[in-house]
Amino acid sequence: MPRTFEKRRSDAPPGFFEAEAAGLAWLADARGVSIVDVLSVDPGHITLRRVDETRPAAAAARTFGRDLATTHDAGADAFGAPPRGFEGPLFIGRRPLPTAHSSTWGAFYAADRVRPYLNTAEHAGYLSRDARAVVEQACDRIAAGEFDDGDVPSRIHGDLWSGNVLWSTAGVVLIDPAAHGGHRETDLAMLALFGCPFLEQILEGYQEVHPLRAGWVDRVPLHQLHPLAVHAAGHGPSYGAELMHAAEAVLAL
Repeated sequence: MPRTFEKRRSDAPPGFFEAEAAGLAWLADARGVSIVDVLSVDPGHITLRRVDETRPAAAAARTFGRDLATTHDAGADAFGAPPRGFEGPLFIGRRPLPTAHSSTWGAFYAADRVRPYLNTAEHAGYLSRDARAVVEQACDRIAAGEFDDGDVPSRIHGDLWSGNVLWSTAGVVLIDPAAHGGHRETDLAMLALFGCPFLEQILEGYQEVHPLRAGWVDRVPLHQLHPLAVHAAGHGPSYGAELMHAAEAVLAL
């Protein structure tokens, strides 16, 4: 088996793979969870060291949780800030991810992580006008600071669904980030959204290093608004419905 893994995209926008490489390096600098090695990067192409995958295991999951907390605790310059030293654009999947330099999480999250994808979702027919109104109400409350908790910006992966969590013989290795300064609970909520093996053990390990603030379980839908909005913009009406339900849960908090 080749020892490298190459990704190419002839139509990649400027900075696409460079953003991925910068995010991987920034996460690796935290010396927490293991990050895939970047061997080379240039416009339209990135080469990574191949990860030898194995079956998920409870012990590895608990270690992953502890290491992820360490990565988050390495911090970021601001909410929405890109990896330090990187001045190019950010992406989540193939969609642009706005940058920001906010001192308050709620204002950043509503304006730069949820609302940017609503027009696209509505125009595509994946988010109804009534559903969007519910999401906008939730964003109003978020932007007003109702859920700000004073936590400093965390160094988050930003696209932490289970497909970007590789289980190797040496433990978990993360790939394909949308790395930026965000809230630690957003990464954890994304792990829960799409299902991750041994999630309970991951969370237990996480809290051994950084206990989560009371009520974090109730806030999971709040932190799932971002990935659901991104998916509602391009993956069908089922995600628009899930986005509305998550917004309803936020309004009920």
